[in-house]
Amino acid sequence: MVASLALLLTSLLSMTMAAPVEQLSYKRALPTPIAVSTAKSYLSEPWTFEVTVAADSNSPAYSRDQFKTWDIISGTCDTRETVLKRDGTDVVTDSSCKPTSGHWVSPYDGVATDDASDLDIDHLVPLKEAWLSGARDWTAAQREAFANDLTRPQLVAVTDNLNESKGDKDIAEWLPPLQSFQCIYGRAWVQVKHYYDLTIDTAEKTALEQLLDSC
Repeated sequence: MVASLALLLTSLLSMTMAAPVEQLSYKRALPTPIAVSTAKSYLSEPWTFEVTVAADSNSPAYSRDQFKTWDIISGTCDTRETVLKRDGTDVVTDSSCKPTSGHWVSPYDGVATDDASDLDIDHLVPLKEAWLSGARDWTAAQREAFANDLTRPQLVAVTDNLNESKGDKDIAEWLPPLQSFQCIYGRAWVQVKHYYDLTIDTAEKTALEQLLDSC
């Protein structure tokens, strides 16, 4: 009886240790974007939902300084630190709200880290893309609100070098390499563009329609 119990325990332990990493649950706290059907309706019925197709414009020229970051959100915690606490697990911060420990998994590529310095806070719709599609006409306060928006699915903690490779590319030029996140990315893109009344160009619209059709 004892031998049988020991054998069962050994078998269960072996199965646990052999479990693939991708089956482990981890936190992805990007605010839930709109449904696929809603995103499609925003693209197919612009006269109702005011998602306008128009060419990008960089006149006047884009400057990163036009978008103030980061704002203080609560206590000593700024927008970056708030996203790091939201997107991580077991996050511990010091008196200035800087994370001293925690665990994060970048939803763009599935890469895990215990070091917050490995992470950038990505603007899902890049700041320059927003500028080209309408934010150039906003007030400074409107651009600051956009750059620090924690309510829409616009800010997310991701692997820093991947964020650098994305740069200012729009959705027709770049998608997260983790295929399971691409539909979420597309839904979030449409939601942010719609909420802020930003235009989409023709290549962007085509890319979004194809992506949403594959969801």
